[in-house]
Amino acid sequence: MRAIPLLTLLLSGWFALPAHADEAQDWLTRLGRAEQQQSFEGSFVYERNGNFSTHDIWHRVQDGQVRERLLQLDGSAQEIVRVDGRTQCVSGTLVAGLGNSREGSSPALDPQKLTQFYDLAVIGKSRVAGRNAVIVSITPRDQYRYGFELHLDRETALPLKSLLLNDQGQLLERFQFTRLNTSVTPDDRNLQPSSECTPVAVSDSKAPQVPATQAWHLDWLPPGFQLTNSSARKDFETKSTVDSLMYDDGLARFSVFLESTDGASVIETRTQLGPTVAVSRRLNTVEGEVMVTVVGEVPIGTAERIALSVRGEKSAAKP
Repeated sequence: MRAIPLLTLLLSGWFALPAHADEAQDWLTRLGRAEQQQSFEGSFVYERNGNFSTHDIWHRVQDGQVRERLLQLDGSAQEIVRVDGRTQCVSGTLVAGLGNSREGSSPALDPQKLTQFYDLAVIGKSRVAGRNAVIVSITPRDQYRYGFELHLDRETALPLKSLLLNDQGQLLERFQFTRLNTSVTPDDRNLQPSSECTPVAVSDSKAPQVPATQAWHLDWLPPGFQLTNSSARKDFETKSTVDSLMYDDGLARFSVFLESTDGASVIETRTQLGPTVAVSRRLNTVEGEVMVTVVGEVPIGTAERIALSVRGEKSAAKP
């Protein structure tokens, strides 16, 4: 489960008083620790593009290990089990954003870093799933990223509700608990995957590393985003090399994938599903045509500008 799924709250500037910003940083620091320290079980709803799904979750922190099981309750049973952020098994296709496999635990949330690119403020209180909450807004200082409205449990700082809106005030994604119990520790029975949950083999999740096809770089990056990982892997189906670059600003993330078209006719795309965008374009290089694809939870205009800025060390003068 993403620790922070999402929102821009369109508020007047007077809310962002320094004292409130300091308090917001304190709450976000607690939030960053909550997933690694607090066991719980509960049910939540997830909304994207007007579509709803309901889920049960069991989350146990024991002997330094974080074990988590998600079960989608709508339609056919869909399930995922993770240990310390690594996917152990999966069945069906969980809602995008909930079933994404991670290679490990997410970096710790750094509120101090976020203040360089977001305005943080405590803007009120609420009640979600029968629990008292404090409302924290995370509002971007530019148009290159989304903002969040987080309703954090006053007792544990777990996110009881989060919203993501674009700069037009449209809801892109909602995550909200309907039931949360933090007084019990999930047992082995609840964390045990069902027989339909297919184990994720290491060989499937980690394709062989191969040399990168080119030395890629971006002529433009949104302020605050940094390269966190780069890799080159051989695609078993196409036999071609897929280079990937991953960036984040401490909250938002996007990835850039680069793959040779091998002379095939490919179509440039520009799509958005909820907060997730995918933009692809052809890039001509001296080693042939490459398809550049940017995928992430950033505004589509940001993804398009990133895609246009990709360059290879030996790229042709005209992209």
